[in-house]
Amino acid sequence: MKPIIEFKDYTFKYRSQTEPTLRDINLSIYPGEKVLIVGPSGSGKSTLAHCINGLAPASFRGEVQGTLRVKDTDPAEAGIFGMSKIVGTVLQDTDGQFIGLTVAEDIAFALENDCVEQGEMFDRVKKVAEVVDVRKLLGHAPTELSGGQKQRVSMAGVMVDDVDILLFDEPLANLDPATGKRAIDLIDQIRKNRNATVVIIEHRLEDVLYREVDRIIVIGEGRVVADGSPDELLCGDVLEREGIREPLYITALKHAGCTITPQTHPAHIDTIDLDPYKEQVRAWFETVKLPDKKTPAETALEILDLDFAYISGKPVLRDIRMKVAKGEMLAIVGKNGAGKSTLSNLICGFFDPDNGEIRLNDQNIGGLSIKERGERIGLVMQNPNQMISKPMIYDEVALGLRVRGVPEEEVQERVYRTLKICGLYPFRNWPVSALSFGQKKRVTIASILVMDPDILILDEPTAGQDYRHYTEIMEFLKKINEEQGITILMITHDMHLMLEYTDRSVVIADGRLLADDTPARVLTDEKIAEQAYLKKTSLYDLAVRCGIEDPSAFVERFIYYERQVR
Repeated sequence: MKPIIEFKDYTFKYRSQTEPTLRDINLSIYPGEKVLIVGPSGSGKSTLAHCINGLAPASFRGEVQGTLRVKDTDPAEAGIFGMSKIVGTVLQDTDGQFIGLTVAEDIAFALENDCVEQGEMFDRVKKVAEVVDVRKLLGHAPTELSGGQKQRVSMAGVMVDDVDILLFDEPLANLDPATGKRAIDLIDQIRKNRNATVVIIEHRLEDVLYREVDRIIVIGEGRVVADGSPDELLCGDVLEREGIREPLYITALKHAGCTITPQTHPAHIDTIDLDPYKEQVRAWFETVKLPDKKTPAETALEILDLDFAYISGKPVLRDIRMKVAKGEMLAIVGKNGAGKSTLSNLICGFFDPDNGEIRLNDQNIGGLSIKERGERIGLVMQNPNQMISKPMIYDEVALGLRVRGVPEEEVQERVYRTLKICGLYPFRNWPVSALSFGQKKRVTIASILVMDPDILILDEPTAGQDYRHYTEIMEFLKKINEEQGITILMITHDMHLMLEYTDRSVVIADGRLLADDTPARVLTDEKIAEQAYLKKTSLYDLAVRCGIEDPSAFVERFIYYERQVR
């Protein structure tokens, strides 16, 4: 069979760089295949995608060596418009993909360009909107939507058109776990129904493997370092060596001393033959002992009977009651649009609640201004570029102190101290533009920490980051939590983060507080997981299939063991 995508000795160097981003790529993808491309940040995965859909070198200028053919077409010659008839792309940055004033207009854009008859256009838009669960949003502006809703609209805009290749650049980055499962299921259905070729670029390996993929291609430093079936790759050390997080059940099996073989089909927890491993898993479970539980500290933040609605009669949050202890590291989880970010905005004073109280250190802060609350409660947004307003690192971190009239001598002392805590002191005189995404994230955290807040709220602290950068940021947050005693609240869709780094999770679903418990118990409760669009951890299934009577105890021991070995 002839490849539909074929790279031969392909090298690509961006015009602004001295070294190539892609080097000597030899890769063939065949019609109807479903391929997952993984690799650390900066390895060249997105550049590979840009070459396939024509963005490079049409929009991202650069030098090309070797050949690339996509359905017998050279993307460099066909350009973006020509390639859009062959390759449908869902970008990682959904905001950069919207064109219409409403969701319906945006989905219909490709059909309008193809002069599809209006009645058929309406039918196709409604059908695809139903599939990705945005039917109720068709009249909304894309800018009104949550991150996960935007992702689904982008997927609908690509799926509404008949293209040969569907290319997804981190389709799960902003989706809650259950919606992510549905997205992967949806991609799989479309691939089978249309016999389309599917290429997925994603960090969340375990989530993509929820549905079968034909091959996993590992990219490292611009080269193809591995290309094989999921069963083969999960048995080796390539993923670990390249800094890619393997599925949690695979990690647990390795902790138990199991030697995993391709013959047991380890690509998914439902398909793996566990008979050779059960005894070792049960023995390991018995040997791990949990430490004694800590005595709860004083309350840092308390929320009492909180109600809020943006539009009268349409409540977003109802009767929220919760306490956060001093020095705690807490996860706030739930489906897209559940009200998690709204809760953080109310705590920070961006909106006033319709009813209820927010208390900080046992004092009602309802009368404090945003500025006054900002000195005690810091909010770090998901995208650091939305927070940074100064070109130089030192000036960015100093900004909050300067606008409050702090003497320059004290500003310098506090900024230097904070930069040292954040590991940014060597870069104090650097421009922000010279930093990586993860370093920029640290700058935004430093600009909050310098104010000596009591509480730090982080919105999706690890979204779109590879395992190495994820671990760096989370270990850094854990360090400031333990050494500085700062209370940290994290709004997240990342169930791994919730399991590995927090001891308590607050679950919000449909505007109500659904659960307040340990991550292990939350992620082994099928009812809670279903209601809040979470995903039951694969460790639960591993425990059940290995005959362990208390799956949540197995999960808790795994978390404790992981923290020790890390």
